[in-house]
Amino acid sequence: MSKRKSKENCLTHGECISQAQRMLRERFCHQKIPGKPFGVESQHKHLLELLKRTAVHGESNSVLIVGPRGAGKTMLLNCVLNELLEVKHVQENVLQVQLNGLLQTDDRIALKEITRQLHLENVVGDKVFGSFAENLAFLLEALKKGDRSSSRPVLFILDEFDLFAHHKNQTLLYNLFDVSQSAQTPVAVIGLTCRLDVLELLEKRVKSRFSHRQIHLLSSFRFKQYLEIFKMQLSLPEDFTDRRFAEEWNQNIKSLYEDRSVEDVLQKHFCSSKDFRSLHMLLMLALSRVTVSHPAIKPTDLLEVSRLCTMDSKANILHGLSVLELCLIIAMKHLNDIYDGEPFNFQMVHNEFQKFIQRKSHSVHNFEKPVVIKAFEHLHQLELIKPMEGPSVRTQKEYQLVKLLLDNSQIMDALQKYPQCPTDVKQWAASAFG
Repeated sequence: MSKRKSKENCLTHGECISQAQRMLRERFCHQKIPGKPFGVESQHKHLLELLKRTAVHGESNSVLIVGPRGAGKTMLLNCVLNELLEVKHVQENVLQVQLNGLLQTDDRIALKEITRQLHLENVVGDKVFGSFAENLAFLLEALKKGDRSSSRPVLFILDEFDLFAHHKNQTLLYNLFDVSQSAQTPVAVIGLTCRLDVLELLEKRVKSRFSHRQIHLLSSFRFKQYLEIFKMQLSLPEDFTDRRFAEEWNQNIKSLYEDRSVEDVLQKHFCSSKDFRSLHMLLMLALSRVTVSHPAIKPTDLLEVSRLCTMDSKANILHGLSVLELCLIIAMKHLNDIYDGEPFNFQMVHNEFQKFIQRKSHSVHNFEKPVVIKAFEHLHQLELIKPMEGPSVRTQKEYQLVKLLLDNSQIMDALQKYPQCPTDVKQWAASAFG
């Protein structure tokens, strides 16, 4: 009996872990956050008021949310929409249309998508419209309620807004902004873009109909706030199914947050990129290590995951090279040191390699020249070396000038991790850099 009971408890613990992972993964993938976004309180308030005026009072508006990729534009908008849809009256009435410049590449596709999202395919049927404006006006007219006096508010969300500006005559933008200027239908047009010069892309007639409201997100938070975001993103809510498990999990996250080694990892990550997307990637990888036998995220997990995120792809390529190719890389590095970064050719590399072979003939096989040329060409294909002259310049293969695209530290790191690397090769590398 006791064995069966303990088995049930173990299963329940496993279910708690999978439920926590599902909840946190959804948060990381869909840019969902447990509370309000950090450091953008004024922007949040401004956008909420703007959309409230459309959703509650039927006032049309247009706004652009501008900021670099990963700054939290979509996250801010989702947070505002969630808050707005908590009001029952708004939830029943407001309609959302989400368009993306990468998917809706022309106005015809965009109009089809608008019709689909508003569930008006049956209403449109086989009707033929004279213009885009007529078609859009018909769609919005169809949304009016039975008494014909009030219409349902529509929120048009245009992701990658700058790409819509490249559409022919900017018809979609012109008509959406035109409707948002008129008093017929309550419409809010929200554009998300990472281009600061987006207004310069708009035609004069489109620009004149835009309200020129812009909300800028510039990731202005400091490292202390970044740590708070880390803690908030990994914490489970109070209404989690198993309260005891949630308390234990959150206690573990709190101890992670206070750990010095974790702080160092996050400091390094913050200095290279402080956008939410890269933080979510780090946390997603750490979360994937949690299992029933390893039920909590440990500082060592974050260290390992950080190493994975910041892995040097060029140094990784070196691990798969043959000993001959590695010797050629070392010879090139030696030439770089001697000639202070000046370009070199294959013949110079081959001479350097021959010097090493004469000194240490017992440790490395003396390959014939065609084999060495083949190895050199393979390094070129892997883009570890770059030719300095264009393909139009006719020079013999052996005398074409090239440059090495690796630095000392990358080569030394690769040599340390290279499986069964001959000791003489390692010593030659060390002397070449010494």
